[in-house]
Amino acid sequence: MGRYGIWRSLRHGVDAKFAAEAEALGYGAIWVGGSPPGDLAAIESLLDATQHIVIATGIVNMWSTPAEEAAASYHRIAAKHPDRFLLGVGIGHPEATQEYRSPYATMVDYLDRLDDAGVPVEGRALAALGPKALRLAADRTAGAHPYLTTPEHTREAREILGDGVLLALEQKVVLDTDPERARAIGRPAVERPYLHLVNYRKNLLRLGWAESDLNDGGSDALVDALAVHGDAETVAARLDAHLDAGADHVCAQVLTADGADPLPALRELAAALGLNR
Repeated sequence: MGRYGIWRSLRHGVDAKFAAEAEALGYGAIWVGGSPPGDLAAIESLLDATQHIVIATGIVNMWSTPAEEAAASYHRIAAKHPDRFLLGVGIGHPEATQEYRSPYATMVDYLDRLDDAGVPVEGRALAALGPKALRLAADRTAGAHPYLTTPEHTREAREILGDGVLLALEQKVVLDTDPERARAIGRPAVERPYLHLVNYRKNLLRLGWAESDLNDGGSDALVDALAVHGDAETVAARLDAHLDAGADHVCAQVLTADGADPLPALRELAAALGLNR
């Protein structure tokens, strides 16, 4: 999937035209977020519309999609598009479901059921933030897909995962050189829901951020770290900082004002990253 990809929620629009443009720009993968439905028909349509870009789920939620359904979709899509689909799965967070309990045991059970259904280890990845989940990702999947992290977390994650395990993470970006305007775009995407969710707060506190950084919409420093802003070269440098810290792949989630088209920013970023040269 190369060094650089795109993270985009289904809710914000990921269609065949978007996928074809991303492929033409030279991005190696599109990570489809927003807990896509278990039939993964949307994923299949993106693969049908493209030639070589990898499509990954970021992520299929273990609570809403039974492992057997995810496995059936995996086999259907992988047979049609060999080596171009990665099944990213994850536990979500306790605030999202009334049935959320024993996260680690649930992840282990889900991976066991994927094993039983014949989904290969190399065909799946696990959403992971903390050390225990990262070790599980290394042991039972192709690798980890952290979300809402910093290069400091990337460095720690690589140490836990060890060599030869995929580390593919998401980084929010705002292509705008005006700090106040950029924060006005980035802060809502950081605060809601993530700064109100236990697992993300614990991870940020573990990385050294204070409670005061996480409250009241997040401090400017925290927002700048989690939704990096600047011109295309500045943003590209931040993506490269993750690679320098041990990531194999960074997927940029481009944030825009008022639901604007992200493709102009993705074109600028592709040029700054030297894609398709």
